[in-house]
Amino acid sequence: MRFVALLLALAVACPAAAFSRIGEVRVAELPPEARATLRLIRSGGPFSHAKDGAVFGNRETLLPKRPRGYYREYTVKTPGSRDRGARRIVAGEGRDGEGRHYYYSEDHYRSFRLVIE
Repeated sequence: MRFVALLLALAVACPAAAFSRIGEVRVAELPPEARATLRLIRSGGPFSHAKDGAVFGNRETLLPKRPRGYYREYTVKTPGSRDRGARRIVAGEGRDGEGRHYYYSEDHYRSFRLVIE
């Protein structure tokens, strides 16, 4: 019973993001549409949607905290969807030589997986 009370106290005291984890996914395990989006990002486009390349604000605070403008969002086509769908790739590129990171979300930013090359 004390364990349950402790968990409830932690859940109230800490934001939900503190309990989230970013998983990993290999490029080969991504859906073909996500692999195609990665190729477009790396080559600079052209992109299908006006929001592709827009700043991703990380309001969900699931990704590592970085300065505004660090993350950019890109649409991953969802077969059968009439709109942009829920799948995205968020790219982050550091100015300090840390390299580029890609995160895949299949549920419109409720969760992310770091893309492993």
